[in-house]
Amino acid sequence: MPYLGLLFNAFVWGLSWWPLRQLQAMGLHAVWATMLFFLMGVLVVGVTRREAWSGVWRTPTLWVLALATGATNAAFNWGVATGEVVRVVLLFYLMPLWAVGLAWWLLGERITPMAAVRVLLALGGALLVLRPEDGGWPRFNGQADWLGLVGGLGFAVTNVMMRRAAQRTSAERALAMFIGGVGLPALAGLALSAQGLIPGWPAFDWAWLLLAGAMGVAFFAANLAMQYGASQIPVHLTSVVMLTEIVFASGSAVWFGGETLRPVVLVGGALILLAALMATRDEA
Repeated sequence: MPYLGLLFNAFVWGLSWWPLRQLQAMGLHAVWATMLFFLMGVLVVGVTRREAWSGVWRTPTLWVLALATGATNAAFNWGVATGEVVRVVLLFYLMPLWAVGLAWWLLGERITPMAAVRVLLALGGALLVLRPEDGGWPRFNGQADWLGLVGGLGFAVTNVMMRRAAQRTSAERALAMFIGGVGLPALAGLALSAQGLIPGWPAFDWAWLLLAGAMGVAFFAANLAMQYGASQIPVHLTSVVMLTEIVFASGSAVWFGGETLRPVVLVGGALILLAALMATRDEA
């Protein structure tokens, strides 16, 4: 059951690009959708664990965790809703590359030779993923690639801040993450829509409201499943199982999303996945 919980979480996130695109077509931008997805978590945890509010308010580390979580989810969801899913997901999973530097800077962890090897593998994989089909120097293919990269950086900060906040209760950490998932997309949406960079809030429609509500339930259930699985399984095994998100996202994008996997992208993805798998050994 713990492994199934982790797989369910990876499945929900891996296939989230499809409902996000449906919502986008209905007029609900991914940034606004992200805010709605996490609203249920704030309501449920905030009501059932009311003591967590004061803990979040008194702990600056949890504020940073909230911001990092909000940035992670808004960037990732926006990226997969508008760009090439395979590229966005692979660039997102450059997280081990950022984690090495962040752990050295924020946690004082030494950069080992194996950590340096992981960085080189991840960088090499990224260069291959970013290589154009017609050859030439690697380059970002529009906004979605940058969003995948930013999302991965936010994910690395989230993981590091989770470790810094290990002494806080699980309810406090969960509430901080849900607050970030609502608050930062809301602020970003207001700022970006005011500049005309994204559409404003759409006119009310039961279609997008019901789909967004269903996704909110799915994400909340996935979060509970992940927390249950992670509490029962060693950290390094949890990390390995979570990498199946890449398989779910890439497979679904190719199967019914019309995307293709070029050999160079497959090789680059393999290097990024290898770097991520090597990172799990340090958690063993």
